[in-house]
Formats: sequence, structure tokens, C-alpha cells
Amino acid sequence: ANGLVMLLPHGFEGQGPEHSSARLERFMQLCAGDNIQVCNITTPANYFHVLRRQMHRPFRKPLIIMTPKSLLRHPMAKSAAKDFTGDSHFMRILSDTKPPADEDVKRLVLCSGKVAYDLIEARDAARKKDIAIVRLEQLYPFPGEPLALRLSRMTNLKEVVWCQEEPRNNGAWFFVGVQIESALEAAGRDVGRVRYAGRDASASPATGLAARHKAQQEALVADALGLD
Repeated sequence: ANGLVMLLPHGFEGQGPEHSSARLERFMQLCAGDNIQVCNITTPANYFHVLRRQMHRPFRKPLIIMTPKSLLRHPMAKSAAKDFTGDSHFMRILSDTKPPADEDVKRLVLCSGKVAYDLIEARDAARKKDIAIVRLEQLYPFPGEPLALRLSRMTNLKEVVWCQEEPRNNGAWFFVGVQIESALEAAGRDVGRVRYAGRDASASPATGLAARHKAQQEALVADALGLD
């Protein structure tokens, strides 16, 4: 049981609650003392490496992975052959596909899962050269040290945003907010509080109306990026 791997359907695609939420927030509430691993993978290579890591580690702890259906066919969710071989390994943190230079970053958008691709597409379409989008592929154990190192290199950083698809009372926000602020403190970056961008609090995990889903998704992406 300690080597358990759970692949749970989780991703907001306009198909209603049952297709959207694996109740990520409940798994985050279980996290303590390095007891489990919770991941939200966005590339084939990282998925390969996290499973390989699970088998080759000298210890066994449950691995929970959020698995949205749309990434099976998303044109941006692909990896080069070299990312599977040689010295390649599981990456707890991934940059976006066209990251600005660290010294040019004024707004950092942190996220996890498939919303990263919506953010990247919107950022590139708006030609924003001072926004970096960084994915947390592993939510727990939280990658605080590598995140702090990444933050320390962003010398002109002004704002940090956590963006998620889930309603405010769901998802990882309640867990990662404090963790991100601890990483900012360790990095010596004084940018104020981490700002939330996502769906409003809701009693239901997701809407089943495709038009409403699309409007909500576009709004949270625009909010995260500071677009009209």
C-alpha cells in the first residue's frame, strides 16, 4: 500500500463537477510529515520520470497525481525524446515555454496543472515580456528550496500571483499561499502578499455549462496576467 499510485481525474473542462474535481484540497489537508506525494503533472517526460522515481526510490510512499483528460491531446503537452533519456529526471518545478530573463520578470504567476497552458497562450498572445509563468509539478512535499532559489534570481520582481482553476475554497490555494510566502522570505523578495487569481468560492466544484466555464476560465487567466 505504501507504494500506491493514484491517478485521479482532475481538470476544469466545462463538463461538470464529476469530471473536474478529485478534491485536491482534501489530499492537501492530509499532507504532513512527508507522508504522501501530491503531483499535478503537465508534460509526458515529467509523468514518465515521476513514475520511474516512484519505482526506483529506496522507500515507498503513496503518490497522488491529478490527471486532466484534456492534456492527453493538448498540442503543448509534449516532450522531446531527450527529455526522457540521459541525465533527465523529474522536475518539481517547470518554467513556461518562453520564459523571460529572470531580471526582466516583474510579475510571477505560479500555478499547477493544465491551467499553465491557458496562461502561457494568453501571455504570449498579449506579448507580455515581463510575466513569468512557473508550474509547481509537485505540490507536496512542497519544493520550497528550489522555488526560493528561482525567486532570488528575479531581482526586479514586483508581484506574485497564485492562479488556479478551482474555486477559492477548493484546490491548493489554502495550502500553497503560506508556502510561497515562506519561499519569498527565504529569497529576500519583499513583494507583499501573494495574490489569488481563480474562481470565486463555490459550493459546487464546477459548472456544467460550457459557456459559463469558458467565461470563468478566461476571466481568471486575465486576472492572473493583469489583462483587460
